[in-house]
Amino acid sequence: MNALIVVDVQNDFMDDGALPVPGAYDVVPLANQAMERFDIVVATQDWHPPEHGSFAANHAGHAPYERIDLHGLPQVLWPTHCVQGDDGAAFVNGLHTERFTAVFPKGTDPTVDSYSGFFDNGHRNSTGLSAWLRERGVTTVFVLGVATDFCVKYTALDAVGEGFATTLLADACRGVDLNAGDVDAAIEEMRAAAVTISAVAELTATSSQSALVIGLGSEQARSGP
Repeated sequence: MNALIVVDVQNDFMDDGALPVPGAYDVVPLANQAMERFDIVVATQDWHPPEHGSFAANHAGHAPYERIDLHGLPQVLWPTHCVQGDDGAAFVNGLHTERFTAVFPKGTDPTVDSYSGFFDNGHRNSTGLSAWLRERGVTTVFVLGVATDFCVKYTALDAVGEGFATTLLADACRGVDLNAGDVDAAIEEMRAAAVTISAVAELTATSSQSALVIGLGSEQARSGP
């Protein structure tokens, strides 16, 4: 059984959001297209309390994108984003959220960030996503969303670590690229960890080819001896 994981396609991560990811709006139509190919679609959602420790505003004398130690873990300080209940935390208008089978919030603990849809950054607590997928017989996951070099990457790596065959739909991802080359490096890190790198277009082509084979088989059955 296959499942699609849609990572953090939320207002605050769009091009004009509080924590803008360049080109993030381009993900929306591709995500919609991909969702049509799956019976199980899971979304992750950054869902931070206002006092979250990853927010630069909660650290006097620090600015966004500086790096600190947060309770024993390296932490990038981010602009305040995806605050619980705010419009910035909502899924982007136009994203076909009616296709979501389930939504898994993350980053709810103010003491630790959670890039991955599976665990917090210290792997101290699980979101429950892995168990939820296994209960439904899922063995293979496809991942898309934002940001390639943070939440998408860690979701894909944890999926592999949890034993799921994992494919990144790279054309339906966009990255922060804090340092030039971060996105490319993230894709190579995922590839090295046995994540298959693919695209929504290839997913669609594969599905169409399968449908064509089935159609030909039916035609042959009707016209056969």
